[in-house]
Amino acid sequence: MGKGEANGRTDAPTFCEIFLAIILPPIGVFLKYGCSVEFWLCLLLTIIGYIPGIIYAIYVLVR
Repeated sequence: MGKGEANGRTDAPTFCEIFLAIILPPIGVFLKYGCSVEFWLCLLLTIIGYIPGIIYAIYVLVR
């Protein structure tokens, strides 16, 4: 198996994660990382401005 393919799951974000990162950025990050620093930072950026929240959410999901 290649890198990140343990148990049939790859590290690449799914369509649903990217879609949620665009519609509701904190929810997309929460589904992947739970209640971690990434989620709280995404929530803060989304409250400050919707676009920075989207950019950060997509960045976190694809890195």
